[in-house]
Order: sequence, then structure tokens, then C-alpha cells
Amino acid sequence: MTSRRNWIATGLAAGAFSPQAEADLRNEFPIVRDEVCLNNAHWHPLSTGARAAVNKYLDFKSHGFGVDASLGLHMQKQVRESFASLMGVKPTEIAYVPSTMAGENLVLHGLSFPAGSNIVTDALHFEPSRELYANSGVELRMAPERDGRIPLEELEKRINRNTRLVAISAVSMRNGFQHNLKAVCERAHAMGALVYADIIQAAGAVPINLKDSGVDFAACASYKWLMGDMGVGFLYVKEALQGTVFKRSQIGYRQQGATGAAALVEVGTISNTTIAALTYSLPWLTRMGIDKIETHRQPLLKKLQAELPSLGFTPMTPQDSPSPIVSFKRPNAMALRPKLNAAKINIELYEDRVRIAPSVYNTMSEVERLIDALRKKS
Repeated sequence: MTSRRNWIATGLAAGAFSPQAEADLRNEFPIVRDEVCLNNAHWHPLSTGARAAVNKYLDFKSHGFGVDASLGLHMQKQVRESFASLMGVKPTEIAYVPSTMAGENLVLHGLSFPAGSNIVTDALHFEPSRELYANSGVELRMAPERDGRIPLEELEKRINRNTRLVAISAVSMRNGFQHNLKAVCERAHAMGALVYADIIQAAGAVPINLKDSGVDFAACASYKWLMGDMGVGFLYVKEALQGTVFKRSQIGYRQQGATGAAALVEVGTISNTTIAALTYSLPWLTRMGIDKIETHRQPLLKKLQAELPSLGFTPMTPQDSPSPIVSFKRPNAMALRPKLNAAKINIELYEDRVRIAPSVYNTMSEVERLIDALRKKS
């Protein structure tokens, strides 16, 4: 007899959802009964399975430690291994961090920057990250955006023999532009530079193998496409760099007896509640297959790119972008909030633009519902 989980996975593997597979998949995410959530790049709704895993942990926390005093440690080991497998690296190359930017700060402060060094980043990297480097005391070189992209040649022309670090967002939170990580790493490494990638909008959303890409460091939180929650993230440190090129800059009890990246990075306690959610979510993503999830959303994104320009939305995202994010310029976009709220539709609104990010549970009918809502006069 085919299990519910396998039925969903079979529907994905076939390249299209059967009605039953789609219904089962949407049942994994109770939010579909409350709103059309196309704002998954902001934070991803919790699945029923992840919530059940959290409740199981909370029951354990409520009733004492007699069942398994080491449950938290077991869960943390499982999640570290699951994330490492999803990223194509070793568990000893993964450390727990509280957030993406905490990881990026640790990378910056774990490296040495000889006199005359520079750091290269780009205009689509996370804005507070650009501020981090601007205040590092190291020369900062910025590659500009061009037509919603960061052309590889613009990065390449700023990298020289004094470049110590190239820092980018694998997928830009602003418009979904997706770097070719392997190409960036090849150019940087040819000049002796290291590469850091912010992968918060990539991990769990686009197929990514950190080992194959050649990236030296990468960080993400778990509350977006990894379908966890706040307070737990991951920092990847390439094994060959640990303790030599990259050294610990903070000291904490979790480093005692630890090996690999954890011995250099981890400091204090982490949220076992979020870890519990990830004990379900990470294996679930592996079963679904990130490539199949990517395939599922492409028609939804193409529909948005085709329809919204005629409604006064100017595209910001490259037409061939495979990432889960599409953005459009729209003056006074915040004024759209009342009619979207009335239609129970959730997208990200800024003063000058909108960002839409469908996930695996979203459907074409939901995208059409958004388009209809935007078409209506206020």
C-alpha cells in the first residue's frame, strides 16, 4: 500500500501533481486554509509534520527527562547530518549558528586580512551584509547590478591578487537573481580569493551542492525554505580551511569536545524546538527532491512574469531566473495592502516594489487569484 508520503513524492517525481498528490501535499501546510501565502521568501509556513515533531519535543520537555535525557543531542546530530547531506558536504563541515548574518560575521572575523587586502561583493548581496564589510576596515569593492543581474565579468574585474574574500548571496532576496556559484568560485580561486555565499534563499529552494560549487563558506537560517523556525541556522566551513585559514573568533562551551566546524564556531545553546521541526522538514525536503520542487514552481513564476507587467508592475527579475523569487517595481506598493488583505493574499510589499515567492504547496489557481486581486480597482 502506498503511504501518504510516498504518494506525494511519486506525484512530484512524475513531473506533475495528480489531484490526490496535490491534495495530500496541501494538507501538509494548514496555512492554505487561512490565506494564499505567496510570501515564502519572508518565512515559510510550518508543516503538520514539523508541528507534530515540535509537539513531541514539547511533551518530552513538559514531562521530564526520564524518557531520553539525551533527546536534544540526538536531534541535533540528526539535523546536522540531514543538512550536510542536503548540501552535499560532511557533517563536520557544518556548525550551528543562530542566523545567517551571525554566520557571515563569524566568517569575516575568523579570517585574517593582511595590509592591502580587499573584499569584493555586489549590489544584490544582502544590504546589512554590505554594511558589515563597509565597516570592516578592509577595502570594499562593489560589483554593480545590470538589468537585474550581477554579470560575472563585473565581479571578475574587481577581483585581484589582493582580494581575500568574495561575498555574495547565492539567490538575492531583493529580486531572486541567482549566481552561478561554481563560476564565481572558479574566478575567485584563480586569483587566490575565498568565497562566502549567503544561501538563505537557496537552501531548500534550489538544487545546491556546496562541495561541487567550490564555495569555501556558506550560511543560512532555517526559517525560510528549510521550513524550520527562528533561532537555528547553519554555517558551512570547508574542511581544508578549518583551524588554518579560518580560526575561531569566539569561545563557548559547545566547542568543548566538538570536532570540525563546530569546534571553531559553536558557542552557546540553540533552540531545540526549531531543531525538532527540522528533524521532520529536512528529510521531507530530501524525499521531495529540491529539483522537483524547483520544477513545480516554474510555471507559477512564468505566469506572474507574463501577467503582471500589463498591470503596471515593472519586472526586476531576469526572465530566465530559476530561483523561487520574482520581484516587480511598483510605486507606492504598500497601498496594495488593504485589497490584498481583503482577498487573504500574502505577498511581500515594500515602498517601491513587490516580491512574490511561491512554494511547493502553492498552485496556479492561487497565482491567478493574486493576479485577479491586483487587477481590481482599489
